[in-house]
Amino acid sequence: MQLLRQKREFGHVRALMAALLVAALASGCGGESAEAKYARPGAATGHPAPQGAPQGPQAQKPGQAQKPDQARKAPQGGPAGALAAYAENLRRAEALRTVAARRWKLARTPLTAPPPPAVKPVIRTRKGFEVSGGATLPPVFTTVPVKDKVVFLTIDDGAEKDPEFLRMMSELKIPYSAFLSDYVINDDYGYFARMRDRGVALHNHTLHHRYLPGLSYAEQKREICGQQDKMQKRYGKRPRLFRPPYGNYNGDTLRVAGSCGVTAVPLWAAEAFPDHMEWREWDRDLHPGDIVLTHFRGRDDWKGSMPDMVRRVMKTITDKGYAVARLEDYV
Repeated sequence: MQLLRQKREFGHVRALMAALLVAALASGCGGESAEAKYARPGAATGHPAPQGAPQGPQAQKPGQAQKPDQARKAPQGGPAGALAAYAENLRRAEALRTVAARRWKLARTPLTAPPPPAVKPVIRTRKGFEVSGGATLPPVFTTVPVKDKVVFLTIDDGAEKDPEFLRMMSELKIPYSAFLSDYVINDDYGYFARMRDRGVALHNHTLHHRYLPGLSYAEQKREICGQQDKMQKRYGKRPRLFRPPYGNYNGDTLRVAGSCGVTAVPLWAAEAFPDHMEWREWDRDLHPGDIVLTHFRGRDDWKGSMPDMVRRVMKTITDKGYAVARLEDYV
């Protein structure tokens, strides 16, 4: 009986550790900052060993002899010890995130999203957004069907290439998705490559940002599938998601998108600016699973910088009790 209880306890601990690991991964947006290195598993003390110092079973305190079996027992501590160490790592990571929020002058530390679902929700076209023959076409939606208080941050075009924005989002570990148009990113493809290397998913927003319903099927194909080809050439992957410029589309738009690898068409429920929010819904509020739109813009185009926009949108999201989750984990 004692052995059975131990096995059960170990199983519960392993399951909890797995959940904590998923939560830790879900809260990041890729790219490890100097602070994040201290939050990795195995760094429970928060102080990395000096270069060349012994690690793991070899390590011991200065001037202290190590017993033969100490190396096997001390670092382990059983499942409960491992769990406690991992929980301490998560606590330290959250503390560093709080420091980053203060450094970037956010009103509050952003909330951490829960682990993503093991099975992604079924996405359907929003009522009123249908086109003829839509049952076989990529769904068009403004909200992901979830119960958790999470929203999704998406950024369009690519005109502004602010290095401070990249650093800010990496340090705060806020996930977001980028929908890019080639005509405004082609002067600095490398900026978005750095973004991709930080774990941000890059998606399709057409070659030239034209009003698609006014184009023929062939012209739409050049705009949408042409951008798929560009994205694969520049960033090594054909996007799964596509957002039509201005949110305007017709049946040809969705048929073309589906023909070149697009599986879903996320629009938006709210839009963020440095000085205000705009809302699609009548109640002018956030809802679980809402998609938030903003743009790569700077002071030449709106009243503030991209970091200003992040401060504004994160105040709104956090004050309403929501966390930002990674769209690609749900769609």
